[in-house]
Amino acid sequence: MASSLMPQASGLLQSVKWRAAVSLCFRPASRSCNNVARADQIGLSRRRHYPSKQEEGSDTTCSVVSRYALTTVQSSVWNQLPIIKEAAFEVDLPSSAFISNFTITSNGKVYVAQVKERAAARKIYDHCRKPTPNLNAVFFLPFPLLCSREREIEKFRVAVSVPSGARVSFSLSYEELLPRRLGRYELSLGLRPGQPVQNLTLDVSIAERTGISFIKVLPLKTSRLLSNTVQGDGEAPASIHIERSAGCARVRYTPTVQQQNSVSSKGLNADFIIQYDVDLKDLMGDVQVFDGYFVHYFAPRGLPVVPKDVIFVIDVSGSMIGTKIKQTKQAMGTILGDLREGDHFNIITFSDKVHTWKKGRTVRATRQNVRDAKDFVKRIIAEGWTNINAALLSAAQLVNTSPLGSSGQTSSRRVPLVIFLTDGEATIGVTASETILSNAKNALGSASLFGLAFGDDADFPLLKRLALDNRGVARMVYEDADAALQLKGFYDEVASPLLSDIQLAYLDDQAFDVTRSLFPNYFQGSELVVTGRVKPGIKDLKISMSAVDSKQRMKVQSNVLIPKAKGNGTNSLSCSGGMEGISSFVRRLWAYLTIKELLLAKLNTTDPAAQRLLTDKATNLSLKYNFVTPVTSLVVVKPDADEGAQPPTTISTTTTAKPITSASTATTTTTTMATTANKIVAAKKPSSPSNPRFCLCSTLSLVVDGDPHFVVQLPKLRQNLCFTVDGRANDVLRLLEDPERGIIVDGHLMGAPSKHGVEDRSRTYFDQLTITYAMGGSSGIMITLSLDTVVVEGEGRDILPVNQQGSVARQGVRVAVDNHRNCWIELAKGVRFLVLFHHYRHPSYLQMAHLGFYITDGQGLSASTQGLLGRYIDFTCSSALNFSLSAFTKSLNSSAFLQASFNTVRKRHLGKCWVVPKAEVERLLGHPYQSYVSAPPCCLSAGQLRSQ
Repeated sequence: MASSLMPQASGLLQSVKWRAAVSLCFRPASRSCNNVARADQIGLSRRRHYPSKQEEGSDTTCSVVSRYALTTVQSSVWNQLPIIKEAAFEVDLPSSAFISNFTITSNGKVYVAQVKERAAARKIYDHCRKPTPNLNAVFFLPFPLLCSREREIEKFRVAVSVPSGARVSFSLSYEELLPRRLGRYELSLGLRPGQPVQNLTLDVSIAERTGISFIKVLPLKTSRLLSNTVQGDGEAPASIHIERSAGCARVRYTPTVQQQNSVSSKGLNADFIIQYDVDLKDLMGDVQVFDGYFVHYFAPRGLPVVPKDVIFVIDVSGSMIGTKIKQTKQAMGTILGDLREGDHFNIITFSDKVHTWKKGRTVRATRQNVRDAKDFVKRIIAEGWTNINAALLSAAQLVNTSPLGSSGQTSSRRVPLVIFLTDGEATIGVTASETILSNAKNALGSASLFGLAFGDDADFPLLKRLALDNRGVARMVYEDADAALQLKGFYDEVASPLLSDIQLAYLDDQAFDVTRSLFPNYFQGSELVVTGRVKPGIKDLKISMSAVDSKQRMKVQSNVLIPKAKGNGTNSLSCSGGMEGISSFVRRLWAYLTIKELLLAKLNTTDPAAQRLLTDKATNLSLKYNFVTPVTSLVVVKPDADEGAQPPTTISTTTTAKPITSASTATTTTTTMATTANKIVAAKKPSSPSNPRFCLCSTLSLVVDGDPHFVVQLPKLRQNLCFTVDGRANDVLRLLEDPERGIIVDGHLMGAPSKHGVEDRSRTYFDQLTITYAMGGSSGIMITLSLDTVVVEGEGRDILPVNQQGSVARQGVRVAVDNHRNCWIELAKGVRFLVLFHHYRHPSYLQMAHLGFYITDGQGLSASTQGLLGRYIDFTCSSALNFSLSAFTKSLNSSAFLQASFNTVRKRHLGKCWVVPKAEVERLLGHPYQSYVSAPPCCLSAGQLRSQ
């Protein structure tokens, strides 16, 4: 958790992804959500918020009842300066959590956020922006302000401007179910106040009805990277106090300022982690029934491990070159060494071709076979494209031909598993997702597929659907120094199957609205959870469990007595203190799991009617239980009774809402709102130049194509400005240079025949474009586009012909050639280019094959961007610069003329255009032609690029 204060300033804001497909991040002083200025740097005081009924309070409280956790984070700020300052409240959220409450308190007035359906929230927000008298005004944006995501963590962030002498406090609550992995539950709480603070307290209460078998507080984790050391090694942080009884535990952490300074002079910046497990001796598990709802925790201990048929399918395409393939080999070496002798296995590698280590079958994990497999892995070379479909079908052949044993009896059965690792998208062979999904589902049969998406360029949505269709799960593997440990950690979770085809049934129609109760596998150290509703009047719940173990199908039945008295789920635990935060936890857990299952079902269907129905059901449940989910949003509205005339506290926000899909176009909203001590009112948008500015550059706003023709679209004026530069053959023009982002685009000019009657005028076209992206450190990408090929260099070399579809993804950069001779290049968020390859079937003497370059998204480029096109980045966004360019156009008087702009082969920019006469072009450019001539980029290799 971090709460911070900072001065207001203008700046262009970057959008980032969040789990509900909306990209939001606002902080007027910076392009990112990091590097927040702290209170101690600007003279603002902070104080901690304490519960009104207690002398001592806590920044973070967490109540865990039977694995279901409610966490509340509170923080307050007090501006003692004579000027307005900005306060930022930031909380780390587990990606699986749902926000259930958010409040802002200003000078004694409490404003509670409402959860609304997303479209309804947008209408409220848009309506409240209108300057209507006596209108209930929105306090902040109707979206969860989740401004970044990393390692299963999302960051909630909101910022307000605090007047002199005012106090503002924030409170955020979120709920989550703690999963059991490798024999333990793990609760992680972020402690990031940004500076040493007085009275910092963390209070965690845990209640488990069947008893707590162990509890451990890990050392403060200052990095999210995994390490080779055994988890839990090392000492717990100082000032830890643990109270424990059979079924209850309480952990308090109260570091002094000196202890905080011993971690860092800037205060704590770490995750506080508690691990524990429960006693569960009953084979049927633990069933709890409260208020007409039940939860069934199924995690039997002591069962023998069932041998497995495991097929490792590894992407070895060109994008795996370098660190990723090295880490994969390292992980595979360890994983192969952990196979049991009763296991059978095989290895498939794939790029544009598929190679199977042992043809036609899986082999037993003998020492010799494991050694041979390790040697095979060591010889793997990454090259080529990505044929996902062929790899899956090859794996299915091995699964379906693997025998149960010599007799085919269940006594020697093995659990079929496919572990599928890829770092990209399907780029060759069958590339349509729906076809790949259908083929895999038909071919894999009873095998469980586990998809591992290595890095951000992997097609994670496809892997999630593949796993959902084929009895498995999908997981992200983050590109970092610990990727090998991430791979090994996931394998450890599925390495020991204990049961298969588990069905948990609730007999005699006693239960309804039951969540998922049929599971393909139960692995050692995990847990299966089912929730549902119980019909009124039922005295005992009849439960049946059937599954296949290492030898046979087993079936067990049990009755669970339903308590007569209504409770909140904690009465029978007799835990002291801290447990009042979760009332009716079983009911809320049922809603939590049901919403998640509805959203997964929506992901896994393509039927629009079914998607709408699932969305409606998830929305209704989210609203009923006040959960912020991908289908709901937060809105804070002024109560009608609020009145007053205190100086306003403004919230200046700039947001960008952008779907996750890279092909979509972003939309923006810029708003300024104000609150007083007793009233929240909509403020007029200020015209001050210091007000936060954001503008979305229109699609195809900057273009160079043709002789070369330049087109600058002016969204504010709804006009285009066109001009032509008379270049010289073999010159290399600097089209764009962003020194802050390390992006350079150069274009090589080729000569063309002159028109009849004007032989003295040269004609040129671009025949080669070079895009370099220096990413810092030893990373860098160079993309060279000629008339026939696209070459991508940096940690390897890939060549894409322009006459066929293909793509390359590397280091977060994606290059794709479609079937219309278009090349789409996405360097980073907000930086997207399009290159057209113009070819003529029957060219005249004036027509020559050439390239066209388009900036389709330039909002991620910095204000210091220069170049023939780059210098106009701000012209497309800024009102002032639009006005300046308009004034320039008018100053041309009769020398400028309006005409229909030229057509390209793809008709990319039809419409009218102000054409700048040649005599005025240099004045428009601001510099002579020679200043835009660059050194030939062909002399700079990818290696030199990385060394820059």
